[in-house]
Amino acid sequence: MRDSATILVVDDAPENIDILVGILKPNYQLKVARDGEMAIKIANIQSRPDLILLDIMMPGIDGYETCKRLKLDIATRDIPIIFITAKISVEDEARGLSLGAVDYIAKPVNPAIVMQRVKTHLALSDQKRELYQKVKMQTQELINTRYNIIQKLGRAAEFKDNETGNHVQRMSKYAYILAIACGMGEENADLLMNAAPMHDIGKIGVPDHILKKSGKLDDDEWKIMKEHAAFGAEILDEKNPSQLMKTAKTVAVTHHEKWDGSGYPNGLKAEEIPLEGRIIAIADVFDALTSQRPYKPAWTIESTIELIKNESGKHFDPQLVEYFIDNLDEILAVKAQFSEESAQSTQTIC
Repeated sequence: MRDSATILVVDDAPENIDILVGILKPNYQLKVARDGEMAIKIANIQSRPDLILLDIMMPGIDGYETCKRLKLDIATRDIPIIFITAKISVEDEARGLSLGAVDYIAKPVNPAIVMQRVKTHLALSDQKRELYQKVKMQTQELINTRYNIIQKLGRAAEFKDNETGNHVQRMSKYAYILAIACGMGEENADLLMNAAPMHDIGKIGVPDHILKKSGKLDDDEWKIMKEHAAFGAEILDEKNPSQLMKTAKTVAVTHHEKWDGSGYPNGLKAEEIPLEGRIIAIADVFDALTSQRPYKPAWTIESTIELIKNESGKHFDPQLVEYFIDNLDEILAVKAQFSEESAQSTQTIC
């Protein structure tokens, strides 16, 4: 049993919260929320809970909708959710399980049952992570091959653009670092890293005379350029997509959205933008600015970080900006490892 695990208790009735806290406090770290909106906010902070005990009948968004939103978010979808409710007909139970909950506990709660269910589902969650690590180790060659193919697909778009060398490798690894920093599990961080090279795949659909133009784009050209996000979503759209393709599509269509709502293609604002898109936005801009292009010199690290700080709350998610700066040493190590000089050396050897 993980004594250090954190449990989030969500219920609109203080007396119900007090009961569950009294049962669990001797063995676990606890967080509480009085409604679904607050539960979602707490679940999305860096030290996110390891398991959620969730009431169904609450004001505002109910437990079902709260569960649905948590399971749709890449940062929180792996957190086990147990419904604790008096509403426990067969139909209710089936609905909750279909939304991604792992169990139900009936009210009034039995302390022994609560402790055993929590212990069981924390253990299952641990086993899932351990199994992922074992499978990852055993299939590393296949994983590397898949990642290399995806990188080549991403580079196919860059051959039409002015991107160079190791751009997709760097920004993908920046995205992984940032995903881990903000509390995303390793499996989902790996998924995002593998999907990231396809962020600009839609540029394949943009005419060369626009992509390669050295001067400023006029209004009509810029309108066409902005369509690459939608082109990317169309290219990556499948009837029965894998989780990788779903993530790649999300990244392609949202990485130019901005925190203040001024981005494109849909003008999404703040947390309306999927976390994957918010992460790639920072990773992509950092690498683009700090890399030399035929039409511009590379910015200094200091100037780039200053811009990212200034765009916090405008272009970028403020919390992600903090995580990015906190992990800058690791970011710069990746930048050095996958520099353009290393790309040219590899090409020369080949």
